[in-house]
Amino acid sequence: MTQQAFEQSVKLMDAANSEDPNIDTDLAGKEWPKELLYSHRMADMIARYKPEADHVNQLAVRGQHIQRWKSPRDAYPMDRKGYHQWRKDLYTFHADTTVEFMKQAGFDEESLERIRQSIGKKNIKTNTDTQILEDVAALVFIEHYMLAFAEKHPEYSEEKWIDIIRKTWNKMTDDAHAYALSGDLALPEPLIPLIQKSVA
Repeated sequence: MTQQAFEQSVKLMDAANSEDPNIDTDLAGKEWPKELLYSHRMADMIARYKPEADHVNQLAVRGQHIQRWKSPRDAYPMDRKGYHQWRKDLYTFHADTTVEFMKQAGFDEESLERIRQSIGKKNIKTNTDTQILEDVAALVFIEHYMLAFAEKHPEYSEEKWIDIIRKTWNKMTDDAHAYALSGDLALPEPLIPLIQKSVA
């Protein structure tokens, strides 16, 4: 039952993310709906970082950005308060959307509550599910998105970059730190000296 429910949830979530009108390109040059690519990168990362992760953890990472385009940043005031409200509402939106697909697939209430907690970013540092999601998101950011972010902000000083890297690092567990430096994670080459300096 659980394997069937898991596979059905993945199908429903992939179909939902396939509707993303925004396009992103992978390393091979293939174009993807942006959030579909992100969810596949998250799924790939948890399989590498925590191969023993259960179905709920695997679905949580896929649901981290599900249908994010439906809640655009510019729908909120473009100030710090607006940004934080947008982020807070996103956590609930992503959790509720993932729960709905899992419910359709036949998952039990205990599994759905774990999703509400982890994608809802409840009890980071004490909830293992939430922390695994944070670790995977940080590792995916480092491997796939940090360099593009750097290229968008040539005005950032080295000090600013060290601060950004340290903030990302501080969200991660010791396990994730070890994995990031293990050689299995593809660190963005131009940023390796900066990353090493930041985490030294």
